Amino acid sequence: MVSSDQRRRQLAREKFERQQQRREEARRRTRRLTVVIASVVAVAAIVGVGSYLALDGDGKKDKSDAAASPSPSPSASESSAPEPALKIDKKAKYTMSLKTSQGDIAFTMDAAKTPHTTNSFKSLADKGFFDGTKCHRLTTQGIFVLQCGDPKGDGTGGPGYTIPDENLTALGKAGKDGTVTYPAGTVAMANTGQAHTGGSQFFLVYKDSKLPPTYTPFGTMDDASLKAVKDIGAAGVAGGAADGAPKKAVNISKAAVDKS
Repeated sequence: MVSSDQRRRQLAREKFERQQQRREEARRRTRRLTVVIASVVAVAAIVGVGSYLALDGDGKKDKSDAAASPSPSPSASESSAPEPALKIDKKAKYTMSLKTSQGDIAFTMDAAKTPHTTNSFKSLADKGFFDGTKCHRLTTQGIFVLQCGDPKGDGTGGPGYTIPDENLTALGKAGKDGTVTYPAGTVAMANTGQAHTGGSQFFLVYKDSKLPPTYTPFGTMDDASLKAVKDIGAAGVAGGAADGAPKKAVNISKAAVDKS
């Protein structure tokens, strides 16, 4: 007999799989359109037509199916630039500190296990990339995460490059349902549902959550930070939904990464 809690988790995972499939199809359509538009622009330049063409990409949110997974929809140009050169000490640990409107949140990153992710976050924080952004998404059913790191604040933004997946075996082997448990306190990378598509968006797990082992776990919150995120989760989602903007707005005024 399947319990109601197991059924909710199953539905959340099925919704996740449907959304990833739609996003991949949308990205393929976008890439095809980009090629066509590039050709049109080239022809227009030859004949002297001074027109401008714009493409929205696949960053529009599917309002009919709020995501059951911590996955952004980056634009088609998300991976147009290379990731930052590795400059961190791969043997060290680093702490990312966020000053937010709901209190300070901090987590430790192990560079030995996630060098690319740690290096990228330090590079972005040093440039002030996260300053003035918000945690745009909270989920309170099926999975329990607060998602942050999007400069656009709508789930579609990123740094202009992607980084490789790392440390995916850290949480153990997937069960028969294809998931592992991301423990409360874990910080992991959001992605598009495809391998090696992480950017700047990350999620903070405030209650044990079952997800496919495809999201790089790269940080661990301290107790005070986990409590702060739990309080945000307890307040719920704006409008009473199970997935959306947190009722308690989480604005990041300053982010810093320092060697521990």
